[in-house]
Amino acid sequence: MKRSLLVEADGGPLAAVVAGANVPDAQLLAATIEAIVVERPPVEPAYKQHLCLDKGYDNDTGWGACIDHDYEPHIALIRDERPERPKAHPPRRWVVERTLAWLNQCRALLVRWAKKADNYLHLIKLACILLWYRRYHRLAF
Repeated sequence: MKRSLLVEADGGPLAAVVAGANVPDAQLLAATIEAIVVERPPVEPAYKQHLCLDKGYDNDTGWGACIDHDYEPHIALIRDERPERPKAHPPRRWVVERTLAWLNQCRALLVRWAKKADNYLHLIKLACILLWYRRYHRLAF
């Protein structure tokens, strides 16, 4: 089972999609972007919303999904011919990994007791709601 997760800059989950383990990540990107629960704020023409992805999305499907949904893609290239240079902005993949680790603290998601994919997706969404509730409660008081 593969979980595709879209998070904000601080690690709050925005969208989740589940699929079989044999589905490539880039094929799930469009479905993940379309599954966003919160409506995107209006974007001024001078500014674009950025989407940072790893090397698994460096193909026509990944680039096309980003451009079709009006995101500025930042995708690590698989075969980068350029010489190594110091990175001005560190990669942000750890934010997604941290959110997945938070979700794995729910035993029902880690072990996957749910047989049906829809039930498993609803458990993931429930865990995401719990993460948002904890964040709100922590920041409010």
